[in-house]
Amino acid sequence: TALVHLMGPLVSVMGSANTTHKTRVISSQPKAGQVMQVETPTHVSANLRFASGALATMIMTFDVQASELPRIEIYGTKGTLSVPDPNTFGGPVRLKLTDDTDWQELPLSHGHTENSRGIGTADMMLAIQENRPHRANGHLAQHVLDAMQGILESSEQGQTIPMTSNCEQPEPLPADFLNHAQ
Repeated sequence: TALVHLMGPLVSVMGSANTTHKTRVISSQPKAGQVMQVETPTHVSANLRFASGALATMIMTFDVQASELPRIEIYGTKGTLSVPDPNTFGGPVRLKLTDDTDWQELPLSHGHTENSRGIGTADMMLAIQENRPHRANGHLAQHVLDAMQGILESSEQGQTIPMTSNCEQPEPLPADFLNHAQ
């Protein structure tokens, strides 16, 4: 979802998936300590092709103990942008241009840098009031789900899967969204 927000809709996906361990020990309550059968891939690598021409490589896994890979890095013709984990809503956002010797941290400009999980619902409510489409809509959700399913199908079939759904790239939230939503 974060990549579709940043790059726009996808046109095709290609993936490889593996179920590394056939069983796992449940680590959360109320079933902590119980052994469960693993019925879905636990390590997935994917190549994504966007309608904008951008390409992305994605790794999703439950099979590592720790990682220091950046959550999202965008490589452009003039530099690299390192974007933080979209699940945490805050920075740092870092940029390293071609001639820079070090990364520079960019100021966060739009607020809502704390856990803002309800912000999609707030946008939906405001969009209904303003008679406009909201950002976290069903077309976006279907497109992302299509991509996820396509990645698994690609792994099974050994071929690139063209996307059959589409969506609009969501507009960024306005910088004053939190003030406007109140």
